[in-house]
Amino acid sequence: MPRISADTVAEHRANRLRALLDAGRDLVTEGGPEALTLAALARRVGLSRPSLYEYFRSREELVAAIVTDELPEWARFLERAVAGAEGVSAKVEAYLRAELGVITDGSHGAVVALSAHALPDASRELIRTEHERLLAPLVGVLEEAGVGEPGLRALLIHGMVESAARAIAPGREDHNETVIRALVGQVLHGLLGEVSSG
Repeated sequence: MPRISADTVAEHRANRLRALLDAGRDLVTEGGPEALTLAALARRVGLSRPSLYEYFRSREELVAAIVTDELPEWARFLERAVAGAEGVSAKVEAYLRAELGVITDGSHGAVVALSAHALPDASRELIRTEHERLLAPLVGVLEEAGVGEPGLRALLIHGMVESAARAIAPGREDHNETVIRALVGQVLHGLLGEVSSG
């Protein structure tokens, strides 16, 4: 029996799986989606290919595991951001800031790049379901505010956040805060709501 590095075999497997997922994400961040192969992952963590097959039978299974591992944590982060705010406007702003933070985090790009690759239908369905959970806190706030078609509105707002993320520049805090305030203003007040009706 192989030597384990935890109190139980289950803990050892959970720790090893965590290390594999983190190493896989690092490979994608460093070299793009093409860098993620079972051979490269085995080399990175010092496992033999047969040992790696105990965790992932194919590259597609590895990709799906990395993507579905990340999405629930992002969903919990967004839920906590909204729960910590008081009032509809503050909750929407908290959601926008949190989602923008997630999108501009380096690991997000790796996950998005991976999810664009061909995956089995079951994996795609799981990713789609988890992605919907990312919008759920915002949908809840919009429902609470009596906004019509809250699911559609949340999806459109998500598109605005993705656009704002492209305007974010590392190390330019004043500029980034201007982008965030413009995004919040656009979502909460619309374009014409921000100018005098004169």
